[in-house]
Amino acid sequence: MDQGVIASLLQQPLDSALLILDGAGRPLAANPQARSRGLPATLAAYAALLEGARAQAAAAGMVACALPLGDGAQCEGWLRAVQDEDGKVLAYTCSVPLPAAAEAAQGVVADGEDDPLACRERQLLLAQAQRTAGLGGWSWNPAQRRLACSPQMLEALGLPPGLARGPRDWLRRMARPTRRQLLSNWRLAMQERDARSLDLELLQGSASPLYLQLWMQPLLDADGQVVRLVGQIQNVSVRHQTEALVRWRTELLNRVSALGKIGGWEIEVSTRSMQWTEECYRIHGLPKDPTTLEQALALYTPDSRSALEAALERIAAGGLPEQLDLCFYRPSGERVWVQVLIELDQRDGLPERFVILFRDITREREAYERIDLLAHYDLVTGLPNRDMLREQAIAALAEARERGTTLAMLFIGLDGFKSINDTFGHATGDMLLKAAASRLHQSLRNNDLFGRFNGDEFLVLLRELAAPEDAGHVARKLIASLGEPLYRDDVPLKVGASVGIAMLEPGRDEFESLLLAADSAMRAAKEAGRNTYQFYCADALDRIQRLLEIEHALHGALEREEFMLAYQPLVSISDQRPPAIEALLRWHRPGQGDYSPAEFIPVAEKCGEIVRIGDWVINEACRQAAAWAQAGLQFDRIAVNVSAVQLRDPGFADRVVEICRRQGLPPERLELELTESALIRDTAELRECFDTFQRNGILLAVDDFGTGFSNLHYLNRFPVQRLKIDRSFVKDMLEDVGTAEVTQAIVHLGHALGMHVVAEGVETIQEQAMLDRQGCDEVQGYLHSRPLPPRELAMWLRARQQEEALRLEQGGAPLIAVC
Repeated sequence: MDQGVIASLLQQPLDSALLILDGAGRPLAANPQARSRGLPATLAAYAALLEGARAQAAAAGMVACALPLGDGAQCEGWLRAVQDEDGKVLAYTCSVPLPAAAEAAQGVVADGEDDPLACRERQLLLAQAQRTAGLGGWSWNPAQRRLACSPQMLEALGLPPGLARGPRDWLRRMARPTRRQLLSNWRLAMQERDARSLDLELLQGSASPLYLQLWMQPLLDADGQVVRLVGQIQNVSVRHQTEALVRWRTELLNRVSALGKIGGWEIEVSTRSMQWTEECYRIHGLPKDPTTLEQALALYTPDSRSALEAALERIAAGGLPEQLDLCFYRPSGERVWVQVLIELDQRDGLPERFVILFRDITREREAYERIDLLAHYDLVTGLPNRDMLREQAIAALAEARERGTTLAMLFIGLDGFKSINDTFGHATGDMLLKAAASRLHQSLRNNDLFGRFNGDEFLVLLRELAAPEDAGHVARKLIASLGEPLYRDDVPLKVGASVGIAMLEPGRDEFESLLLAADSAMRAAKEAGRNTYQFYCADALDRIQRLLEIEHALHGALEREEFMLAYQPLVSISDQRPPAIEALLRWHRPGQGDYSPAEFIPVAEKCGEIVRIGDWVINEACRQAAAWAQAGLQFDRIAVNVSAVQLRDPGFADRVVEICRRQGLPPERLELELTESALIRDTAELRECFDTFQRNGILLAVDDFGTGFSNLHYLNRFPVQRLKIDRSFVKDMLEDVGTAEVTQAIVHLGHALGMHVVAEGVETIQEQAMLDRQGCDEVQGYLHSRPLPPRELAMWLRARQQEEALRLEQGGAPLIAVC
C-alpha cells in the first residue's frame, strides 16, 4: 500500500480502532484509538491464532474476528485483505469499533428513521474506501426485528440514499433458489454462531441482475446469545460479468482449439510441472488426469523426445522460439505427428514457463509420406524405383571409389514375362513381378542395393565384393531363384532371367556409364540364349548403340521417304512360270547407307513403328501390282511379309481389305507371309483377323517354315495356303542327308494339309532339281532373279513372257533364265 494513503488513513479522527498488518499478521501501523486500547500488542500476540482468519479474508475479501480487550472483555472486528489487481495479498487491515461507538461504526439505518451516520464527517475516509470497493454495511437486530444498512450499501445496490427497505423487500427481489440459499445461511449463522458468506442474485426487472457477495457474523452477549447479526455486502456484478466473459472466451478458445486441433502445454521451467489444455489431452489420447512431463515424453519416439528436450534447453538459455515436427504414439498404438511452437513466457511476478502449442499434422505428414512413397518406391513390388536407385547407386559408387572396394552392377531382364503379361493380363503380370522380385531379393545380401528399374527389368548393386568373379556367382543364384515355376490358379507360369554384369573400373566409374555397360551385357545374355549371364564387353556396347541409332533413325523415316520396295519373283518348278512376286522392304538412309531388314525390322517391331511401315508396304505393293497387271504383265499374286505386331493391331485386317479396294487390286491376288511366331498364339482377335482375310479371299503363307516352334497345331487352326521352306535348309540339303530329309518331310506335310510348298534361297540347278524330285511346287532365289527395283522387275516379267511364247512356238523344252 502507498505510504501516504496509510498515513492519511491513520491520522483521521475515527471512533474505530484501525491497524495495518503485514502478510504474517504482524502490526505495521495503528491509529491512536488502536494504540490506546493496546491492540497492536494484542494482535502481535495473537498473530499465529488468527492465521485461519487471515486465510479466510484472503479468499473471501473480508471476515469477522473476535479480539480480547485490555479489561478482559472481547470486541468484534473486521479483518480485510488488501490485494493487488492479480489477487496477490499485499497487507491486511483490521478495524475494531470501540464499545461506545460500536453501533455508530456499523453506520446503521433503521427502517423509517433518519440516517444516524449522515453527520459523521469523521468517517468520511472509511466511507470513501468502502464506496470504492463497492462495500456496504448492514445490521440485523433479532430482538427488535430491525434491519439497518449503510449509505454505501444502498449505493452498492443502486438505490438512492436514505431509502429504507425491509427484509421482505429484499427477499422479493431475489430468485427463488437465491432466496432459499440466503434464508438457509441466515438460520445457520444464528443457530451455529459462526460467520457465513454467500453469493446473491437480485432481479431488476428487465435490466441485468445484480450479483452481490454477502458476509454475515453473529455478535454474542456474555451468555453466548446472539444480540446482533452484522455484516457487509459487496456489489460484484462487474466481476461476475468479467468472469462470465472469461468463461465464454475460454469456451470459445476451446472450441477453436478443437476445430483447429490445436492444444497447449504450460511447463514451469524450475519445477517442470505442467498444465494441459483439453485439446492437448485429446491429441495425445489421454484422459484428463494430472500428467507429468516425464509421462508425456514417454509417449514420444526417441528422436522426437531428444529434439524436444534440446529445444527446451536452448530456449531456456535465451534462444529464440522454435518450431518442430514431432512424432509420438497414443496409448492405443496410433501414430501421431504434431507441429509444436515453443516459447518462453517471462512475466513480472510469475515464474518462467514454457508455452508449447500443438497442431495435429498427422494427415499432412501421411500425405507427404504417400507422395514420397510414390516418388521413390515402385507401387507394384514395393522396391526402390529408378530415381531412388540412382540416388543410392551414386552414393555407393562414390563410397567404393573412395575406399577402393570392388563393386558390380547387375542388370536383370525377365525372360518370358511379356508373353505372360499379354496373355493373362496385367493383374497376373503384377503378381508375377511381385513374386519374381521377392525371389530375387532373397538371393541378395542386406547391404546390396536392389530395385525395379523399368517394366520387367531390375537393378542390383553388389558392394564390397571379394573378387569380380563373385558377381558371376550371384548372377547364377539370381537365375536359379526363378527356376521353379510360379502358379496362377494352378496354371504354372515360367519366367527366367538374363543378367548383365558391369564392374566398377577406371573409365567406367559413373552411374550412367556403368548402367549402359550392364544393360548392353544383359542384352548380350538374351542374344546368347536367355536365362544366362554375361559380363560387359565393348562389342556388346557397340551393338546396343547401333540398335539405339536405328531406333532413333526409324522415327520419321517414312516422312523422309527413305523406304523403297524391291521385288523378287517366285517360279513354278513344273512350267517355269512366275506365279508370284514377293515385295521386299529396303531402307536407304542418305549419308548413312543401307540398313539390313534383319537388323531394322526387329527394332521397328519393338518400338511400334512396324505398324505404320507395314501399312505403307502393303499399300505400295498393291499399287505396284495393280499397275503391272494393267500393263499386261502376267503373274498371279503379290506377296508381302507381315509382322506379328501388325496382326495384333486393331483394325489391321479391315485396313488391308480397304487398301486392296482403293488400289484396284482384287484381294485374292494379295498373299500375306507370316512367321510361325505370329501364329502360335490363338486369340480371339487373331481369329477375327483371319476370318476377315478368308471372307475376302486374301491368301496366307508361313514364311521361314521349320525354324520356329515344333508345335504345328496352328496349321490346322488357321487358313494357311502355302509353306515356305527356310533358305537354311535349302543351302545344306545337298551335303547333309538329314537336312534333305527335313525338306522332304516339309513337302510331304504341306501336301498332306492341302498346301503348296515354296523353297527359298535356291541358287543352283542342282538344288532346284532335288526340290523337284521331292515334289516342291515353287522356288525363289538367285537362280532365277535377285530382288529388283520395280522397273527392272517389269522388264524381267516381260522377257519371261516373250521367252515363254517363243518356247511354245518352237515346242521346245522349258528354259531356265539365270540373272
